[in-house]
Amino acid sequence: MNEKIFRDRIRLANAGEKIKSPEEAAVMIQKGMTVGCSGFTPSGYPKMVPRALSKRCGEHGPVPITLWTGASVGPELDGELARSGCTAKRFPYQTDEALRKKINEGEILFADLHLSHNAQNLRYGFHGGVDVAIVEAAAITEEGGIIPTTSVGNAPVFVELAKKVIVEINTIQPPDLEGIHDIYTPLNPPNRRPIPISSPSDRIGTPYIPCAPEKIAAVVYSDMPDCQRPLAEIDDTSRSMASHLLDFLDMEVKSGRLPRSLFPLQSGVGNIANAVLKGLAEWPADGLTVYTEVIQDAVFELLDKGKIKFASSTALTPSPEGAARYYPRLKDFAGRVVLRPQEISNHPEVIRRLGLIAMNTAVEADIYGHINSTMVMGSRILNGLGGSGDFARNAWLTIFLCPSVSKGGKISKIVPFCSHIDHTEHDVDVIVTEHGAADLRNLSPRERAREIINKCADPGYRDLLNDYRKRAELGKGHEPHILSEAFSWHVNLAEKGSMLP
Repeated sequence: MNEKIFRDRIRLANAGEKIKSPEEAAVMIQKGMTVGCSGFTPSGYPKMVPRALSKRCGEHGPVPITLWTGASVGPELDGELARSGCTAKRFPYQTDEALRKKINEGEILFADLHLSHNAQNLRYGFHGGVDVAIVEAAAITEEGGIIPTTSVGNAPVFVELAKKVIVEINTIQPPDLEGIHDIYTPLNPPNRRPIPISSPSDRIGTPYIPCAPEKIAAVVYSDMPDCQRPLAEIDDTSRSMASHLLDFLDMEVKSGRLPRSLFPLQSGVGNIANAVLKGLAEWPADGLTVYTEVIQDAVFELLDKGKIKFASSTALTPSPEGAARYYPRLKDFAGRVVLRPQEISNHPEVIRRLGLIAMNTAVEADIYGHINSTMVMGSRILNGLGGSGDFARNAWLTIFLCPSVSKGGKISKIVPFCSHIDHTEHDVDVIVTEHGAADLRNLSPRERAREIINKCADPGYRDLLNDYRKRAELGKGHEPHILSEAFSWHVNLAEKGSMLP
């Protein structure tokens, strides 16, 4: 333990008596409790206390809890607690393989929630109380304020509602994170006021999470890094999708609907999202802004080049290479990056006011523009909805991207009818694959079907999809379907491995 660094980051008077080992802190978590942990995709989450709790479960039997986070977290939290039997119920989003398996097998209960709703619904009492909050921090202020590390997520509401707060001071997280956060909590109805953000760069709160000192029950040392995930090399499919998207945005500029500097950009997380943002390096204008959930490598790169002038988010989620390149230089980005609670980064009011261009990925899209973001074959959860619904419903322009096929072409990701619908056609403006961009605005369902099939579907599947569409249209209807065939499409894929002859 680097005792000096650890104690230098604890500025609260008399905090020394609250310093405990992870094992001592883990004892505070009892069977049936609701525990809220910091963390968002997977950054800024506690590692030491969850591992100690998991070990205790392995030695003395499970301590089933309801676990809340901001979004996905690392394996030291989700994976270990799932494997040890500690997680009975999980909210609101996950990406861990062990946890996902137990959710799909029915061993862990899971609810997939809009990320902007979590904090307010907890405050409203819809989910019961919060017994313990565990927050990874860069420091604790003289007044007890908790300075988060690489994410904010739902940590402020967990601290607000919890009976006890455990703080993990992570000494390897950059000290220059201090000052990057902007913590603002809306009032509850009927006293709620407008959120005073009219630009991504507006700061409206405090640089720390307010916390009454007496609530802090334990301070624990940590020196474990975030489990950062490498980003894949940009492949031809992603490069083509980025090209089609940029061509579409260029047409919007030429039509007079967008300025050359665009409106604020939102992008989901992952390889496709990173590749699309990276394509903006070729955009013929600087001064772009970002108002999103997650800042990945491409945003750092574009900030570094001056292409993006400001980025607002709730988490920093670079690859290991990106963290090594940009974290030592956080001072270079001071004043150009802010991290907010997810109830603000994803808030419908702010999204609508700023006029975001929302770009998220899909598992599959159907011929009428419905989007499945979460399920395989309508039943098995992948990760969850995340913030895509917050942005899709409220953005100025809503774009979904996905490759046209998967499994080496054996599965078409453009289907007659999605096996599960997260975003209805009412919220989807544009669908982009490597074959083109389908602009669905001002189109009826029958027109959308032709546009999506001809612009987005893989050429090998277009005849099959058009054959289905034509036969469905013989039966009339506003959105013509042959439901038995639409659903058997998915069954045939599962049984045959392909719909192609």
